[in-house]
Amino acid sequence: MFVKKDAAVHNAEIVDVTGPAETNRAAIRRNKVVESARTLFAEHGFHGTGIAQIATTSGIKVGQIYRDFACKEDIVAAIAEQNMATLLDEEGLRQAIDRRDLAAVRTWMIDLILRKTTPDDASLMPELLAESARNERINAIMLQCDARIRQNAVRALCQAVPDAADDRVAIAADLMMMVMMGVCCRRIALVQDDPAQMDSGIRLFIDQQIASLSDA
Repeated sequence: MFVKKDAAVHNAEIVDVTGPAETNRAAIRRNKVVESARTLFAEHGFHGTGIAQIATTSGIKVGQIYRDFACKEDIVAAIAEQNMATLLDEEGLRQAIDRRDLAAVRTWMIDLILRKTTPDDASLMPELLAESARNERINAIMLQCDARIRQNAVRALCQAVPDAADDRVAIAADLMMMVMMGVCCRRIALVQDDPAQMDSGIRLFIDQQIASLSDA
């Protein structure tokens, strides 16, 4: 909410007086829209879901949704941002790096690959990947997510092996991304991998990448 400092002055300065309660309500409203869209996109696809459906499911009026999100792609961007916050735990990695805690950095890399997704997110991923092939905005969002994940993987690897050559770190980061996508695809396909075996295999893979950088 905005008001003029002095209504009597023609060119009065506009001051933001939005209170914490109003800001919180807006965040709750936006989150309802995002979570409803997440479920609907997973069930019906991006093209099969309209703003009217999102409004009905979320209980938020269509006009208000358009005031918060200019288009469906903006909702996808919000979903992606939420997913990145959950997937990456960038603050946890930053703290581990600041402490020079190599064990915590290693655990972060393992968790990056093994972090579980909700059923909705597992269904949503192939839908967004398919849509990115025909929608430039969705493609840009997916590429931004990919770059952000890779950037953090590089940070973790550089902390684990500070003297590693940049090109070797880049290769190791790309391999991590490929394995992470492979794990994700197997979950989407409902392949029932043994959790203990998967955990052991990913830990071994990460240790091999660190060792290869150390030996280079």
